[in-house]
Amino acid sequence: MTQTLLSDRDVQLMLRIARPQQPPDGVAVFAWEVLHGLRELVPCDDLSVNEHDASRQHSVAVQELPGFDEEVPEEVFWANYWSCLDCSYPDRTGDLLSVTMTSDFYSTRQFHNTGMYIDHDRLYGVEHEIRLCLPAGPGRSLRVLLSRRAGRGFTERDRAVLTLLRPHLDAAYLSEQRRPGGATTLTRRQREVLHYVAAGYSNRQIARRMDVFESTVRKHLENIFKRLDVTSRTAAVAYLDSQPLLPATG
Repeated sequence: MTQTLLSDRDVQLMLRIARPQQPPDGVAVFAWEVLHGLRELVPCDDLSVNEHDASRQHSVAVQELPGFDEEVPEEVFWANYWSCLDCSYPDRTGDLLSVTMTSDFYSTRQFHNTGMYIDHDRLYGVEHEIRLCLPAGPGRSLRVLLSRRAGRGFTERDRAVLTLLRPHLDAAYLSEQRRPGGATTLTRRQREVLHYVAAGYSNRQIARRMDVFESTVRKHLENIFKRLDVTSRTAAVAYLDSQPLLPATG
């Protein structure tokens, strides 16, 4: 059995993250200090928290720290989802307790030959991922995903840190779900789309200005409607006018 050693600094950071915190008004899941603390504990190029529904092939970016800027249509991700062993592992097995890494399922060469890498991760520059899952309702999970570009992969020490923190993150998530009156966060790209909608642009015009597919704009709008619990562009814009959307970065 491999022994994992944590430094005094690791322990202090973990205690800071685990300490009960009052999220600032409107934060959807975790206090931003928690996400920044996680990235300090487990250095990464990108950190996101996503509500994930595999049966409906739908995911909503709830919180994210600045990372990759490339925008790949979500349908590309879902087209490769079930054939990707690490991505689909929680849904295939029902195991939401294990903290998993790409290296648990693939060698580097094997990963580079997967459809997920060729069509999706390669475009972001993703070479290594580690994910922690929390239950988020029937058929859904909340995934904390940390990604790295080329270089050193994630280690057993990183897995141990996230495993130890998982119960505290689960408690923080449940506490936030019970907290009334919070506003809703949108990702940077979702906010950009919504501001174009407010300015009167069509989906085709928005796609041209953002240099993405029109289908990507439609998917962003679908996610925005679900996050804001509205059914029309007018209602989404009214929400934008009625209360400021919190930034999706800390």
